[in-house]
Amino acid sequence: MRPALLTREVSSGLRRNVTMTLAMVLTTAVTLMSVGAGILVIRTIDDITALYTDDLQIQVALTPDVSSSDTDCSGPACAAVRSTLAGTPGVGEVTFESQEQAYTRFRELFAGESVADVARPQSLPATLRVTLADQRAGADNARAALQGMPGVREVIDQRRIVGTLFDFLGGVRNVAFALAVVQAVAAVLLISNTVQVSAFTRRTEVGVMRLVGATRWTTQLPFLMEATIAGAVGGLLAGIGLVAAKYAMVDDLLAAIGTSGVIPPLRITDVLAVSVLLVPLGGIVAGATGYVTLRAYVKV
Repeated sequence: MRPALLTREVSSGLRRNVTMTLAMVLTTAVTLMSVGAGILVIRTIDDITALYTDDLQIQVALTPDVSSSDTDCSGPACAAVRSTLAGTPGVGEVTFESQEQAYTRFRELFAGESVADVARPQSLPATLRVTLADQRAGADNARAALQGMPGVREVIDQRRIVGTLFDFLGGVRNVAFALAVVQAVAAVLLISNTVQVSAFTRRTEVGVMRLVGATRWTTQLPFLMEATIAGAVGGLLAGIGLVAAKYAMVDDLLAAIGTSGVIPPLRITDVLAVSVLLVPLGGIVAGATGYVTLRAYVKV
């Protein structure tokens, strides 16, 4: 088919079914925006993992009697615990934090809040802070070595605390992709129906083209181009929506915790990379759906 004729047929088809074309574009845009958001959530989870993995520690809280009587870990109970930790495989540096130091840290963390005025040094345990050389095996080895040891009140593993955050973010990711799958099914059905309606409204002219010798591929190409263009436009709108959402909502939501280093900020380069990917993805999905529909359900 000549380019001029193809362009005329495609533009005519898009104008003739403008409401269904708009519905297909918007549905595709919402679907791909959900997919893009899910990809960005995964990237954020990877960034958080990289941020925390090398810095996670375990904390060994000492019993009240040891905490109150030993201010520099020179007593037999604290020294024995420290020596055991130092000799445990996978454990790096071991530092001691007294009750007074723990109280000072507590007041810095909760400065300006009423809880900082209520707490007293005696309510906070002395702690051995353990840096892990092996994040996987070090914590397990340390916990096993300290099992039942005198002077140990509790072993706090930061990996479990962060793991809860990872589980939550994983749940958000799964929900985002579940919604995207449902919307993708709706988009595929809508694209299929649009192609069928477009072919039905032009059945007479298509029949004439077939009578004068046009191949099936020639008569189907305009419909495929219409679906592909609509899908690509939907992908473009989805990309614009992701960029707008970053600046309008996400940056404000993450501003407070992002600047403190708890969660890394969402990088514009990641958003742009995903946004660019959505344009060809929308066109390919729509074009493939149109092709399958024409082959299976429409005789043009």
